[in-house]
Amino acid sequence: MKLRGSTIHPLGEAQNTQLSPKIATEDRPQIEIDTFDGKVHVEWDSDAELTPYGQLPFFIQFLKVGHRFDPWVEECPLEYTSNNAPKVRDVLGSLLLSVLSGHQRFIHMTALRNDTVNSSLLGMSKIIGCDSARRALSKIDEDKGTAWLRAHLNACYLPLLSTSWILDVDVTVKPLYGFQEGAVKGYNPHKQGRPSHAYHSYLIANLRLVLDVEVQPGNQTSSSHSLPRLLSLLEQFPADCKPEFVRGDCDWGADSVMTALEEVSQSYLFKMKKGSGVKKLLRSQHGQGGWKNFNRYWEVKESEIQLGSWKHARRVILMRRKLQKSDELVLEHKVNGQLSLGFIEEPEEFKLYEYSVLVTDLNKDVISIVQLYRDRADCENNFDELKNHWGWGGFTTHKMHSTQMMARIVALIYNWWSLFVRLINPNSHLEAITSRPLLLSSIGKLTKSGRQKFLKLTHSHANHEAVAGTYHRVMQFFEQLKSTTQQLTKKEYWQLIIEKIIELIGVKRGLIPITSSG
Repeated sequence: MKLRGSTIHPLGEAQNTQLSPKIATEDRPQIEIDTFDGKVHVEWDSDAELTPYGQLPFFIQFLKVGHRFDPWVEECPLEYTSNNAPKVRDVLGSLLLSVLSGHQRFIHMTALRNDTVNSSLLGMSKIIGCDSARRALSKIDEDKGTAWLRAHLNACYLPLLSTSWILDVDVTVKPLYGFQEGAVKGYNPHKQGRPSHAYHSYLIANLRLVLDVEVQPGNQTSSSHSLPRLLSLLEQFPADCKPEFVRGDCDWGADSVMTALEEVSQSYLFKMKKGSGVKKLLRSQHGQGGWKNFNRYWEVKESEIQLGSWKHARRVILMRRKLQKSDELVLEHKVNGQLSLGFIEEPEEFKLYEYSVLVTDLNKDVISIVQLYRDRADCENNFDELKNHWGWGGFTTHKMHSTQMMARIVALIYNWWSLFVRLINPNSHLEAITSRPLLLSSIGKLTKSGRQKFLKLTHSHANHEAVAGTYHRVMQFFEQLKSTTQQLTKKEYWQLIIEKIIELIGVKRGLIPITSSG
């Protein structure tokens, strides 16, 4: 009996020809489909230059006029030695198109392989495969790659920091399902026991731009792991570009954090954990007067506190609201080993309160401080958008370094797109779930005649006419910028674009709301 030899190169998944038909050729006739509107004859056309993202050329011009994409490619520390390796421009261009398309995994890049329209408009020769993208990130030196991406993040947002702004700090947890480096069990409220990464993020409040992001193991979620990068960010900002204050949740209301910020003369506004010392303060202030109505639900009051480990007292803002109670309060207890119910006959004598405590060194009135902290809720919306509609929910590799690189690349592309959308719609921030169908998705057909190229767009969005008019206005601004300021440097071109964005969103409106809500 002859034994079958072992396979040296195992075969991949078998191709199902019924589920994966070949592209129609001349010898393959049309497909006839019977629909409710009659029969339709379908044929494959693999030669037409079409793209599902027909409006992307407007964004490409934004990157070209602002000198964002070319310097990013030219300064990339990616180096290849093989002649068969992809070009750096093809690698970064493929990642750009993938992130803009809303992809969450490297394998999703396969959907872009036949989009020759936008890849050529970016100056690319081809869209690379997912394996090439992963290998490219792993080849970039960690220190050089960090300096490269941080420099371009800084160049993107620095002109905006001349106006008053708030720095939001927070950490979001990303669950992992593989064997990635740094996949450690830690604080994970939604998927307890699941290994994760911790994304330490530093944001420009209200404008929803990312200053920087650090990917750390899942058990490093506390503010002590974010503080070093926060201090280095504050140090790199020019004196006239520093934030008005730093804002964070109760994890940041620690003496070590506040002391470090006080040493560099940086104001802060944090929430405090309700430890024994804070509870003692709440008991002492509860029955006293001086409470002010913030709105119809919340009352606020100013005080100060010095915990045992603190070197000095700090200003705190007490907040409370009365909770609704039922008509009858029922207590469950045991009587002789049996469960029994006890009814409280006069529940109107009971008042239930919810308390929150803020700690700050801001020299503002109590109502304004409370409103400023309530505005921090927008930070959670930012995380939701970045994780669910951009790449922070995916693009992980086995190496922590590559995952970190991709997180910053996503943040940079997200910033570019957010600023571009502000040019089109200055009144508010449009999340990707709204801005992509409106400003990106449309069928584009590219045709060539002589030396000219023509892109014909077919838009299915209900607001396409208003968008077309807005694009006309923005493109006129770009043409004016190119024709009248040819002597400017690349940095000055971007400065003028940012000044236009600030003008459109309105300086009077401000980047931070100071008014209180009654």
